[in-house]
Amino acid sequence: MARRPAAALARLLVLPLLLTATACTGGGPEPDPTPADVPGTIVVASGRDVTGRNGIRRQLIDAWNRQQQKQNSVYRARLVELSGSADEQRSQLLGALQSGSADYDVVNLDVTWVPEFAEAGLIRPLPDHLVDDDVITSVAGTARWKGRVHAVPFNSDVGLLYYRRDHLREAGVQRTDLGTDVTWQRLREFRDILDSRPPQGYEKLWTTQLAAYEGRTVNAIEAFASATEGFTLTDSSGRYTAGLRELTDGVAELRRRTDSPYLLGRATSSDEAASLGDFADGRTAFLRHWPYAYGTLHRTFTPRQLGVAPLPGRAVLGGQNLAVTRSSQRVRKAIELIRFLTSPESERCLLDAGFAATRTSAYRDDRVRCTAVPAAKGAPASSTDERTDHMPRDRAGRPGYARTILLPALQRAVSRPRTPFYGAFTQTFTAQLDGLLAGDPAGDAELARRLDEALRRALPD
Repeated sequence: MARRPAAALARLLVLPLLLTATACTGGGPEPDPTPADVPGTIVVASGRDVTGRNGIRRQLIDAWNRQQQKQNSVYRARLVELSGSADEQRSQLLGALQSGSADYDVVNLDVTWVPEFAEAGLIRPLPDHLVDDDVITSVAGTARWKGRVHAVPFNSDVGLLYYRRDHLREAGVQRTDLGTDVTWQRLREFRDILDSRPPQGYEKLWTTQLAAYEGRTVNAIEAFASATEGFTLTDSSGRYTAGLRELTDGVAELRRRTDSPYLLGRATSSDEAASLGDFADGRTAFLRHWPYAYGTLHRTFTPRQLGVAPLPGRAVLGGQNLAVTRSSQRVRKAIELIRFLTSPESERCLLDAGFAATRTSAYRDDRVRCTAVPAAKGAPASSTDERTDHMPRDRAGRPGYARTILLPALQRAVSRPRTPFYGAFTQTFTAQLDGLLAGDPAGDAELARRLDEALRRALPD
């Protein structure tokens, strides 16, 4: 309850942006004139690249710059990486674009931010053809707001289940390949096996990201969507639509997943780094994490020690989309850069480097290769980079799990609520789930009632 004022404040902070945008547009579609580009540098603002130093995003931008140089173009692109958590990056971008304090031409937005930035008039509508039929259908849905493309999918993300084959083997499990249809019930059955013959360092069955940030929202949405087919908290216009029954069922499912006999206690204060560390140290046999963990974990573990499977139930879609800012003076060239960065070849580069690609061709078409960035295949990015690629790969050079595990997971993934008030939603959602994770004695129906009341205050209905 104590965090409700923060959620209300977050919503109020967004309202001036929305009112400003409405005043400028008159409430209808705004004409989108694109004056001639001003020569100069296209500045791309993005969060941290999880593929490491001199990451694949920077390498792709460098490849575009080399192309421009060969064409004797006066344009270049420069990547600016924002610091802090995703919430802090969102605040930085909102503040910079609203005040005009930073000359960003292209912004790499979390998929949940697109409605907010579009509604506030901070990013431009883009040509529909930039999101074509090759883009995975679930991913393509994150590009639009109110029927118009406002951002182009760059790299995607989805929850996956990693598991320690070596732990299962030590506990006496004969078949350590879980396949592609593992269930939560099957995972719970492993608990008794592992508890009876615990591997060295083992504490609990699984871990995930349940600290009071976006990781908790993601895990909860996955539980809620698994409990109710077609679950959604908002409609296509961002209006709150959930009912008490589905909220109650969702709370019950989240409670089952986070029961103390199964969940590592530290998970309730863990983020991506902490949960990955606990799993790698052997404290758990299972881990819910993102695709980039596949490459990270294979720097330490062999395929005999480590496995990956689709997350049981429904997994949440993540990722980032590229948008052109309303204030950019290089709109046409910025669109050209986005077209290059999201091309089939670039998406294959992202996939080879450890991101989840947004295009089906990157997973299925062996003719689509990463030729612009050889380092994407795991070779050292420079003479001083000591990284070695131990990632299992298929015969076409993709990450070994890409076609059979990752692509189907992306195709089945569910979106988080699409609303211009996403910041207010996620603060409210995580705060209301504090009670469940802290052992609140209230029943599922009572916790659902509190959640419903708080969300109705945070979101328009």
